[in-house]
Amino acid sequence: MDDPAFLPDETVGVDINIQTILLHASNHDVQALKPLMRIPGNASVQDPETGFTPLHAAIAACGPAKSPASEPNIAFNTIPKQAENGEGEAEEQDAEVDIEKAKNTVEELFFSGAIWNDLDKNDETPGCLAWRLGQRELYQMCVNAGVRAEMLLGLMGGYEELAGEDSEEQDEVGLEDEDTEKKSGGNGENGDTHTEEHELAVGPAEEAAEKKDVNSEDYLKSNLTFTDTALLDEDSNGVMMAWETDIMRKSVDLLLPDLPPEKRILNIGFGMGIIDSMFAATKPSTHHIIEAHPAVLSKLQQPDAEFGPKWEQGAEAGRYKIHAVKWQDICPKLLEAGEVYDAIYFDTFGEDYSQLKLFFTEMVPGLLDEKGRFGFFNGLGADRKVCYDVYGKVVELDLCEAGMDVEWTGVEVGELGKEGEGEWKGVRRRYWTLGVYRLPVATFMG
Repeated sequence: MDDPAFLPDETVGVDINIQTILLHASNHDVQALKPLMRIPGNASVQDPETGFTPLHAAIAACGPAKSPASEPNIAFNTIPKQAENGEGEAEEQDAEVDIEKAKNTVEELFFSGAIWNDLDKNDETPGCLAWRLGQRELYQMCVNAGVRAEMLLGLMGGYEELAGEDSEEQDEVGLEDEDTEKKSGGNGENGDTHTEEHELAVGPAEEAAEKKDVNSEDYLKSNLTFTDTALLDEDSNGVMMAWETDIMRKSVDLLLPDLPPEKRILNIGFGMGIIDSMFAATKPSTHHIIEAHPAVLSKLQQPDAEFGPKWEQGAEAGRYKIHAVKWQDICPKLLEAGEVYDAIYFDTFGEDYSQLKLFFTEMVPGLLDEKGRFGFFNGLGADRKVCYDVYGKVVELDLCEAGMDVEWTGVEVGELGKEGEGEWKGVRRRYWTLGVYRLPVATFMG
């Protein structure tokens, strides 16, 4: 319209560029978007009121899918956060949407540098929004974009922030700031869209709002609290919790099919001893445990400890043993000694994904029997479904590069409670929010 009455009033702070981009994105008008996408940063602009990026706008314009595709695997059949809370449920759209145009728009935005895990004011990434609306094809496009970004980071030196926003490499590959993991799940409950680096944590992820790093060095120096249902560090982070028992039970059953005796077991990370008690019940010929925290080790030295000195004396010298040291220090020595195991489990705290990858890339090939099985606690991105799916695919690809196949088994996780409630009472933050745990068991190819 040419009537000035209908033109935006620039005095009220409306950014015409942002609104124009969002409009074209919501209209799925790729031809109108392309010229605007030539300007660095335009693919990731955000509406100041809703926090919508062009990706959010393109996906939201599709509305709820009339017949969401059924999920092929229980591991992906989790309930979106908004549906769990009874929020954000929308009715089916009346108008028919050309999904192919929407897909072309989303693809163009990703090629132009759109960030796969940007958060809007509703604490949703574009993938979260697509999942909630039942737009499974658009959701998968977001997952694929996340996998590409994470794999690129791995090739460029690790899962961490690269150069600044104006980096030429970012402009060239169309991944501006895509390398920076956004806070997710419990990390942005105040609706703030400020972004923080989100570690691919093997254990609980860190709450960005408090800007307090959870790392192995500080953890090993911290005081621990032992209760009947949890092991907490001095900041009340959940190191291990009793609700994980069913997951551990299923892990043992799959790592040792039919639970045969006389197997050789290696577990990294004792914690509460949940999985080691299950391993011990199979009467293994070798049971090695690696644990580095002084407080846990002190507890293991108590006279009534299940895995104390008496346990170590219950087998041939060295066959039942607690290695009181970091795995990075002892595993090379185990390799030199020619130790080989039928089952290896990895569950450490305060280490990022790079350490898990280092372990299965450098240690597992020499420590695992050719017919053995390797598993780990899969808490990668477990505070948000789209992140969980992205990081699951990343680890699958990295395991493949290490010469291993991985099979995933879905384990239902019951209702654990909201923040500070139920299982999380007295715990600083939830490190698990999903309905299904994806349990990995890896074996050597061929």
